[in-house]
Order: sequence, then structure tokens, then C-alpha cells
Amino acid sequence: MPFLELETNLPAGRLPPGLAQDLCAAAADILGKPAERVNVTVRSGLPMVLSGSGEPCAQLAVSSIGVVGSAEQNQRHSARFFDFLTAQLGLGTERIVIRFYPLEPWQIGKNRTVMTFL
Repeated sequence: MPFLELETNLPAGRLPPGLAQDLCAAAADILGKPAERVNVTVRSGLPMVLSGSGEPCAQLAVSSIGVVGSAEQNQRHSARFFDFLTAQLGLGTERIVIRFYPLEPWQIGKNRTVMTFL
């Protein structure tokens, strides 16, 4: 069950229509998880500074069980997420940062329990 949180200082009007749904589909493909399990939040127009500059930028946080737990996995994921984000947001790679967080099943609650028991 991946969770993606995209934050940017770009105004909402500069984001492509359907960005959240497109990021969901891209994440499902990149992480090898069904789209029905992917959760995406997009926050735009935020006051942000990246590498000391307030120029347009974005941060993507990717949390998931079992698919973001190694440098090798995240190197592959990073390349593909950067391709998606640069194309969709019109930002250079130097204005995007991605953070990967491995999760354990007991850290995600769903249907009145945790994923461990589902």
C-alpha cells in the first residue's frame, strides 16, 4: 500500500489536469503495486525553499511496504519518478528531491486493524 505525497511551490493552475491520478498510475507501474492500493496527495502553492532557493521546486515522499527498502530499489525508482516529475511539472532534476520511506505492515491501519492482519 504505497503512499505518495507531492509538495510543490508551483501554483495549482500550473499543474497539469489529472496530476494526482497520473501520479497514481505511474507509481503503480514503478513500484509494481496495483493502482487500487496506491494513495496520492498533491499539495501546491506551498512556501518552499530547496537548496537555498525559492525558485519553482517539488518534493516527493514515497512510503511503501517491501519495495523501497534498499538503495538498489530506490535508485531504479528514483530515475523513473524523476522522468515522470520533470515531464509533468516542467522542472529540472536539480529542483526536485525524492524521499523514500520503507514501511512495515503494522504501521498502516485499515478496516479497523493493521495491514499485518489483512
